[in-house]
Amino acid sequence: MTEIKGWHVFSGFAFAFGIIIAVNLTLAFNAVRTFPGLEVKNSYVASQSFDADRAAQMALNWQVSADLAGGELRLEILQDGKPIAPEIESATFGRATSVAQDQTPDFVFDGNLLRAPVVANGGNWNLRLKARAEDGTLFQQRIIVRVAR
Repeated sequence: MTEIKGWHVFSGFAFAFGIIIAVNLTLAFNAVRTFPGLEVKNSYVASQSFDADRAAQMALNWQVSADLAGGELRLEILQDGKPIAPEIESATFGRATSVAQDQTPDFVFDGNLLRAPVVANGGNWNLRLKARAEDGTLFQQRIIVRVAR
């Protein structure tokens, strides 16, 4: 049986802490690399008009839903139960945790739905929508789209 010396203990500790440090650095690097970015530049400034913006958006009485069928993203916007086609200022279809698969759908209104071709495999997707009403009110919403695997 070999006698345990000081350098054996030091080597064991150095190896164990080396693994911990390597894993932490790997996780930190991947967290920074996949960070999608900020929603707003200054959250305090954005909070000052939040209640008024929300009230104006709620006053529009829009019901918004989206789904995916056959490679086509279908967005339904109803106002008082009737389909409408507001001006889409921006729409981003992608994953919640990464911008790598983000797409900008080009919607076309068919009288009932706004439709756009997209590429999406299974799982949860987000449609981040900014649309402008006829009266100039900005409507913003994140719509979760679940795609069957």
